[in-house]
Amino acid sequence: MKHSKVSLFLSLGLLLLSACADRRAALTPEELRMQKIALLDSTLGDLIALDSVEGYDRLATLSAEAWLLVEDSTGFIVSQKNATQKRFIASITKMMTCLLALEAGNPGDTVCVGPGDCLTRNAWVKAGDAFLLSDLTREMMMVSDNDAAYALARHIAGDTLAFYDMMNWKARYLGMDSTHFASPNGMPSDSNYSSASDLVRLSRYCLCDSVFSQMVGTWEADLPLLDGRHMPCQNTNLLLASYEGCIGIKTGYTRQAGSCLASAARRDGHTLVLVLLGSRSKSVRFRESAILLDYGFSAMKALSERRERS
Repeated sequence: MKHSKVSLFLSLGLLLLSACADRRAALTPEELRMQKIALLDSTLGDLIALDSVEGYDRLATLSAEAWLLVEDSTGFIVSQKNATQKRFIASITKMMTCLLALEAGNPGDTVCVGPGDCLTRNAWVKAGDAFLLSDLTREMMMVSDNDAAYALARHIAGDTLAFYDMMNWKARYLGMDSTHFASPNGMPSDSNYSSASDLVRLSRYCLCDSVFSQMVGTWEADLPLLDGRHMPCQNTNLLLASYEGCIGIKTGYTRQAGSCLASAARRDGHTLVLVLLGSRSKSVRFRESAILLDYGFSAMKALSERRERS
């Protein structure tokens, strides 16, 4: 009788697992994507002693005013500080501009940079330049070109105000409840803000797109203009060249926002996603992000070792 009960429980368990697998298989790719980014698990501290993980003591020395570090496949929150606090986000804004360019634009479209797009001093593109949409989007993300963002916004939506509506609709769709966009590039605006938590959600969603991932993971590229010229570009994200396993994502800086960085790195079967806001300087944001990522990989190693012992 006892064996029969055990067999019954095993059978029920297998049926339940099978039903869950069937339900997951029935989900569309977009539903799976949304399910993934909604997964945030705060129980990692119940599984391992986070304050004993190598690198923990360095976290208290960081100048950044907010951050969130998660393991992508599980949603485990490894470290956070003021993660839901609304903050200015500078050029990390361009992640949303890039996403909409990929979703609503045709990569083979011709985008001409107009005089009305040339609004900032530190832009690379000039009025009259023409690119394929795919190349201009890549240029915007690699060198953080502010005027390229305006050109893309105008091309996709007709004007910037309509593009802001698109940005904010997408933010609501993704569940970015502490976010409002009022700029395609993140130049100072009191109405353009987000939180580390919302931007991690956006980062994880964007990284599911292979074209986006390829763009933000490229260190150097020679991008063509339609008149035959080429623009040599080097990514502003120095972690791509200095941090083992880095796969992106986007830098940001204004005096209003401070130094910001959305980053991701992959090692030993784990992908970590980090958004760090309000660091002390442009160089310090890379150093502090590396400290957090190192800590995250140490935490994942500690978790794996604990499971092996169990």
